[in-house]
Amino acid sequence: MTNLAHILTESARRHPDRPAIRIDDDVVSYAELDELTARAAGWLRARGIDPGDRVGISLPNVVQFPVLYYGLLRVGATVVPMNPLLKSREIEHHLRDSGAKMALVWRTVVAEAESAAAATGTDLVVIDDDTLAATADWPSSPAVTAREGADTAVILYTSGTTGTPKGAELTHANLYRNATTFMGLFDFCQDDVVIGCLPFFHAFGQSNVLNASIAAGASVSLVPRFEAAAVAQLIERHRVTVFAGVPTMYVSLLHTDTGQVDTSSLRMCVSGGAALPVEVLRGFQERFGAPILEGYGLSETSPTATFNRPAHSKAGSIGWPIDGVELKLVNRDGTDTPPGEVGEIVIRGHNVMKGYWNRPDATAAAIVDGWFHTGDMATRDHDGFYFIVDRKKDIIIRGGYNVYPREIEEVLYEHRAVREAAVIGVPHPTLGEEVAAAITLRPGTSATPDELRGYVKARVAAYKYPRHLWLVDKLPKGATGKILKREIEFPADILGAPAP
Repeated sequence: MTNLAHILTESARRHPDRPAIRIDDDVVSYAELDELTARAAGWLRARGIDPGDRVGISLPNVVQFPVLYYGLLRVGATVVPMNPLLKSREIEHHLRDSGAKMALVWRTVVAEAESAAAATGTDLVVIDDDTLAATADWPSSPAVTAREGADTAVILYTSGTTGTPKGAELTHANLYRNATTFMGLFDFCQDDVVIGCLPFFHAFGQSNVLNASIAAGASVSLVPRFEAAAVAQLIERHRVTVFAGVPTMYVSLLHTDTGQVDTSSLRMCVSGGAALPVEVLRGFQERFGAPILEGYGLSETSPTATFNRPAHSKAGSIGWPIDGVELKLVNRDGTDTPPGEVGEIVIRGHNVMKGYWNRPDATAAAIVDGWFHTGDMATRDHDGFYFIVDRKKDIIIRGGYNVYPREIEEVLYEHRAVREAAVIGVPHPTLGEEVAAAITLRPGTSATPDELRGYVKARVAAYKYPRHLWLVDKLPKGATGKILKREIEFPADILGAPAP
């Protein structure tokens, strides 16, 4: 079984009548989902999509996502997921860098995607509420194109410390093993109902919710937009058994009045994307009666690398490596660190990406002798549990989403009045971190923080722009002229203040 699409076709063969996807009161069985993806494959083939072609897909968590995702995989195409919140310049980079032949975008994305598709010569197709009905006229093409395990199934864009996102090539073998390993880790089965709050364009939601659930023959309850009260009601209505989320979701559920909603069906919750405060973990478990298990991973690791186990876990820990994956902590010179000392996490195993798309230099720097260097710093205790302590990289994790300072700085530098910009993360009680920026202006120019904030807001996804932005006379620098972000002084009213 080499093509990732087989996780769907095999589940459809085993139990065709069981529910695969639920959204509100609508249910799509495995047989129906299999046929919808076969029709999507037939339509894609008729549109000239061949094995190996890259195709962008920008959709929320609606039924059309799995239909087109597995349809593309059936054809043998490479899926390039994109956040529906991206702006035109960001979409253009994804399409141009991947060489996407086609882009399938949700109706709300069209305004930003049109100019990007025109600039890159990409065939743009709008997906909307009528698309599922339209599949009745599409030719069914049930064949699953044979692929090698090392062939690229998905390209996920991630920037690390650079301003220009790089495409992590995840193979069919990467994603199949990661999904089935996760499935086995938490005993997913056909009786489970897994809530789909995590966006499928992101590695966590795509691999550990969608693919793992489909491989198990479980049912996925889709949530296009997370709202805590509505999600709590959905847990009761659909009798959800597994909840997967990022810390901000747990914080929202914990602090939302859910009334008399019955969430007793929950047997397991998993968390990733950022550190979950121990107080939140304990408060949630006490209120909802279901354990939360934390794990760790990156886009480059498909994504799961470590997790706590149902029978053996520690609060605040990311657990230990999943089956088939090795993890160790190393010093700057590459030597292993002993228990209790801080070192950089390096990972080796079936989950490590093939490499960065068309970036052999970046691939060689990240993967050394088979070990992927994460840039994340951690400690290991004598029981083998790992604990994240810091990030070597400058990534800001805002509500589970990665924000790359260099990317935001590049946008700020495009403003006529900006001389220097330093984007940093500041603590936030529920999001983990908030995006902040210190700015110096060019002589003879003027700009207000509101103007600069609005300038960035119009050019990047909503979760990326700096809510806190202030002007300074100069930025602290080292002997080489490099801006020393750790020495930037915050205005007295920023920490703990509500974001504008």
